[in-house]
Amino acid sequence: MDEIREIIDKTEAEMKEELITLLNEKQYGKLRAVLSEMNEADLAAIMDTMEDEESLKIFRILPKDMAADVFALLEMDDQKYIIMSLSDKEASSIIDNLMADDATDILEEMPASVVKKILANASPETRHDINHLLRYPDDSAGSIMTVEYVDLKETMTVADAISRIRRIGLDSETVNVCYVLDNKRVLKGTVALRYLLLMPQETVIGEMMNDNVISINTMTDQEEAAQMFQKYDFTVLPVVDNEDRMVGIITIDDVVDILEEEATEDIEKMAAIIPTDKPYLKVGVLETYKKRMPWLLFLMISATFTGAIITRYESALDAYLVLTSAIPMLMDTGGNAGSQASVSIIRGLSLQEIHFSNLARVIWKEIRVAVLCGMTLAGVNFIKLMAFNHIEPIIALVVCLTLVMAVIFAKTMGAVLPMVTARIGFDPAVMASPLITTIVDAVSLSIYFTLATHILHISV
Repeated sequence: MDEIREIIDKTEAEMKEELITLLNEKQYGKLRAVLSEMNEADLAAIMDTMEDEESLKIFRILPKDMAADVFALLEMDDQKYIIMSLSDKEASSIIDNLMADDATDILEEMPASVVKKILANASPETRHDINHLLRYPDDSAGSIMTVEYVDLKETMTVADAISRIRRIGLDSETVNVCYVLDNKRVLKGTVALRYLLLMPQETVIGEMMNDNVISINTMTDQEEAAQMFQKYDFTVLPVVDNEDRMVGIITIDDVVDILEEEATEDIEKMAAIIPTDKPYLKVGVLETYKKRMPWLLFLMISATFTGAIITRYESALDAYLVLTSAIPMLMDTGGNAGSQASVSIIRGLSLQEIHFSNLARVIWKEIRVAVLCGMTLAGVNFIKLMAFNHIEPIIALVVCLTLVMAVIFAKTMGAVLPMVTARIGFDPAVMASPLITTIVDAVSLSIYFTLATHILHISV
């Protein structure tokens, strides 16, 4: 036992090596004993880093009571490989022991022929629950809920309720909150488990339940469900249909997955990458190329406008070559200013802190911020140009005026474009750094050369 404890207390990398060593040396008894003592989440994390064959062998050695819990925590690609490698009966056994929402997520990624075989061998209850969840659109509350929850009747006593929890609790996602339904399964109220344990056994559920219930419709977007968890500090949220009949619950672990998924998607869009739901190391080189290339191509083509502007004002650059040295600074500063504003606005839109009705207030705020930022940057830049670069005051003035105007334009566009994009029904994240930077670059150069030609009296 001490030897097993020593293995479990090692780092993740060291534990992985120990498990692979035991596997290669065919010490299956000792390996099974070690696996039995490990935490399911830790084991799943280690298996995700193993080769597919090694991961499958480890999974086959797992005790049956651990297998489903570990399986539910694996990455989707590993789950698919294991399911496809098991016999139909073994795969159905795993699916039967998963929560319905987890099982549905897995089967949605499987080929139709495999799903048909698994469901054919699954229990009638599992088939019913999975088919029920598969009806709902992707990213809806109905698609992420689980149908395993504890339901009670208003006429039950506390003793009856506790007896029912004992009967069905093990197969439920959570027993911390129980739901009171009428004969038509309409949601009437909730009862927390701690109250059931503290109240006299003869107390009637209808008298002690909380009838001020907040629920969500099956067709509501999953991101809105996550926002409700944040707003009300929930750990579980009931899901009802259009007739207020309860059909399932969403738990906090589902919401954590949603928030991670949505944040990852926004980050990838803001970096001009087509979103993917796979971990970085699980995405092949060709697939990564396909995700990145379209935006790079679009941004490259759109950047030709910048080149066209420079070409148009070649005479200004010929007359004052010093103007060229300021171009990178102006473009970078404008792009960075726009990115700051766009990221702040996109976050506000995602958290529903900002709405399109706030557009005027947002513009007014960003303009004031831009003026302060622009004046500060221009002042510092003017001193630098005069003291260190020894540039003529009139040229330094052109550069600094351009800087102020570029920052004002960039921050205004960084605020307006995401809000307008969200208003017309598109994801505001697509209007983030790369696209705004490209627009701001072109406008900054136009402002720069326009000011230069007028103030310096250069003919174009």
